[in-house]
Amino acid sequence: MISEGTHMRIVDLSLPIDDNMRGVRITRAKSLETDGWNASTLELYSHCGTHMDAPIHFVPEAATIEQQDLAVCVGPAWVLNLAPAQPRQLITVEHVAPLHSRLTPGCRILFRTDWYRCYGTDAYRDELPRISLELAHWLVDKRVGMIGVEQASVADVNNRQELTEVHRTLFEGGVLIVEGLANLDQLTQPEVEFIALPLNLPGIDGSPVRAIAIERTSSGPS
Repeated sequence: MISEGTHMRIVDLSLPIDDNMRGVRITRAKSLETDGWNASTLELYSHCGTHMDAPIHFVPEAATIEQQDLAVCVGPAWVLNLAPAQPRQLITVEHVAPLHSRLTPGCRILFRTDWYRCYGTDAYRDELPRISLELAHWLVDKRVGMIGVEQASVADVNNRQELTEVHRTLFEGGVLIVEGLANLDQLTQPEVEFIALPLNLPGIDGSPVRAIAIERTSSGPS
């Protein structure tokens, strides 16, 4: 319940899903003029746009997306400002230093890099900043519950070894991964309420999500 005098601001952290997005095809299925209603057929790659990975994405016989604990998908998250990130930048433990004293088991971290501004270019996918393997192990050791990044992936999509090692380290350490976030530069507070819920897709390795951040401010006594 929101107390009286508290103002809530919602920031959409999701990329728009349309025909311009890699892995997406949208066609008209029904029309108001011909069928009496409008409807569309959506063909979506399971990791298109703003999305959540399931452990089975890289770990054999691991959990699928419908098995994700939804409690991890909702809650307070720290916003770590690393903007502007450089192409192919390696994000290390040192970059997370401002949060070292604030991290608690199960906490969430949103890595702001402003990389979403590259969306629609080849660099968005092929030159993305990425989480170092050292940092992945460190996040597991700190028992972080979730990380969210603006890049299409937490690791280099063109380096299979790095891609596999970083994902598997996080998955096997119980860290939820949300990728393809946007608009973190619109956030004004160091900690926000974060919500990103996957579709209920039995047996699937990932799902697009609608991710949002909620900022609350108090107007104080009148």
